[in-house]
Amino acid sequence: MKPASLSDIKKELQLLDPQHLTELCIRMARYKKENKELLTYLLFESTNEQAFIDGIKDETIAFFETINDSNLYFAKKSIRKILRNINKHIRYSGNTATQVELLIFFCKSLKESGIPYHTSAAMVNLYDAQIKKINKALSTMHEDLQYDFKKDLKQLI
Repeated sequence: MKPASLSDIKKELQLLDPQHLTELCIRMARYKKENKELLTYLLFESTNEQAFIDGIKDETIAFFETINDSNLYFAKKSIRKILRNINKHIRYSGNTATQVELLIFFCKSLKESGIPYHTSAAMVNLYDAQIKKINKALSTMHEDLQYDFKKDLKQLI
């Protein structure tokens, strides 16, 4: 089955009554955890972006505390999992300031974790890729916000 385009879906959704639309959203949320998480963000957390960011930071701190750092291989797997989680929440938000703040926090947490990520080329590349993402997102932001975030970024480089 070929899915319809977004414009076709939008047109069809505008024709539906609110009760039927609610039923469709609930049905969609049942099938995938990510759909439910996105709806949770849109309904409850999008109004207070800073609380959302703080929640993600707390979650990230908890993940970093549980990393198995006895072996770099296990640490790499855990760090990638943390980064996947952060990127998922960045997609939910769609806000570049949120993206920059969370990625800077990830890089700071990685540096402070004590994991010898400099000994692994893959981990160095992962870290550098996050710095590039931050720089790319910063270039699209307002100058005042860029200044604030660039101070934090200089500490990471």
